[in-house]
Amino acid sequence: MNTKPYFFQSFAIVAIAVVAFVGFKQVLPDKIFSESKMNSKNVLIDSLLLEAVAKDSLSVNDSINGTDAEGAEEIVYENIEGIEFPSETFDEYKGYQYLISFYEKLYQLEKNPGQNVRIAYYGDSMTDGDLIVQDVRTNYQERFGGHGVGFVSISSESAASRGSVKSTYSKNWKTQSYLNVKRPASPFGVNGHVFFANDKNNVTWVQYEAGTNKYSTTLDNPTLFYGRSSKKGNVNFIIGKDTLRKNLNPSNLVNSLKVTSGSIKSFKANFVHADSIPIFGFNFDNGSGVHVDNFSQRGNSGLPLSIFNANVMQAFNNNLKYDLIILHYGTNVLNYGTKNYSWYERGMTKAVNKIKESFPGVSILIVSTADKSTKYDLEMKTDSAVVPLMKSQKKYALETESGFVNLYMLMGGDGSMVKWVDESPARANKDYTHFNQRGAKAIGNLLYNQLNKGYEQYKALREKRDLSVKPKVIRNPKADSVSVKNDSVNE
Repeated sequence: MNTKPYFFQSFAIVAIAVVAFVGFKQVLPDKIFSESKMNSKNVLIDSLLLEAVAKDSLSVNDSINGTDAEGAEEIVYENIEGIEFPSETFDEYKGYQYLISFYEKLYQLEKNPGQNVRIAYYGDSMTDGDLIVQDVRTNYQERFGGHGVGFVSISSESAASRGSVKSTYSKNWKTQSYLNVKRPASPFGVNGHVFFANDKNNVTWVQYEAGTNKYSTTLDNPTLFYGRSSKKGNVNFIIGKDTLRKNLNPSNLVNSLKVTSGSIKSFKANFVHADSIPIFGFNFDNGSGVHVDNFSQRGNSGLPLSIFNANVMQAFNNNLKYDLIILHYGTNVLNYGTKNYSWYERGMTKAVNKIKESFPGVSILIVSTADKSTKYDLEMKTDSAVVPLMKSQKKYALETESGFVNLYMLMGGDGSMVKWVDESPARANKDYTHFNQRGAKAIGNLLYNQLNKGYEQYKALREKRDLSVKPKVIRNPKADSVSVKNDSVNE
């Protein structure tokens, strides 16, 4: 049998395919497929993000957000109780002026160590497993005191990998998340979740054990938070060889139940006849110093914050008393083939305003997207969507009078993710998106340092203001004495 014709025919087909590929490559976009392989089992994308993208139907040719005029725009702050930070341009915007209430609480804590300052840190997979957040927490507790990991959900995707607290739980919890449920059976908790122990045939349980981080070696004042229901229930707390049976009285929007006072190493909670009661999670802190709650959620764009129930959040705030809300998003917004993020800017402005309604008077800090790299012409470079997204995040931070951390620039700007991945030892993963533990620690330190620079500036401005206030001389005609009154803020 003569195979030569078939050989030459096959060779010709391959040759034509190669020529065609080389020709088409000139007209195809540089970036076609994502270089990182994602584990689809662990990927969640919130429904509000998908709706926002579909509604706007933006194309890859949309213009870049932000102009040179924006960069040169001067931001002049209004005086707040005698404090006025120096003016900034849009490019250098940090917005320390809008963190004054938070800085004042730190100032009072520094003078009176028995007081308490609390931070809620909302984020996506960047803060999964308490990465970044635990280092922000450690820095604050190192300087201002405080012990404990704060609020912890019943379950999470990163429970097995989190080092600051260890938790295990039964598989029969019914979980609803603000990521993909718009109308939950009961309003979401401050963590964006609500849990139900609705298995009447089997015990529904959760167990916590203290972690090994420097300031979380015990579970301090463990306290359960749960919601409103028409039916009561019980929970059995197993601490060592002892079992404490306590009642759940779900009469308020948000209810709390202290497991025990002081510090313990571990406990298990068995929920009995509590199937209709919304359960939120447990809080662990020693009641003084700084406490930082990590409310991370993989796949979150930040838009689901807009569906929080403001009344429920205010009830949580009455219990936990927050002083700063940090919103750290962007990772899940970069993958939609657009450079125009006006739709996201509008959505997040709405979300931030809901946070302001939910936590009245609490300072808000926006943390921008970090650098992310994508392959262009066989070379890893900063994704073309990073800077436009960062500018949009800065714009809604300014629009909502929030502080701002430009994480993209803080870590080194253009091409920095490639450096973080390639350096030895590496500080970021090969997906060119997420930091490893070493990198997360570095990011946590960078965030804390920027916040602390603002605090040190605030202290200097505050003390300068107090020194500039002239004392009033008050003469008492009935006594041969003179009293001096200073008009500065009471401390």
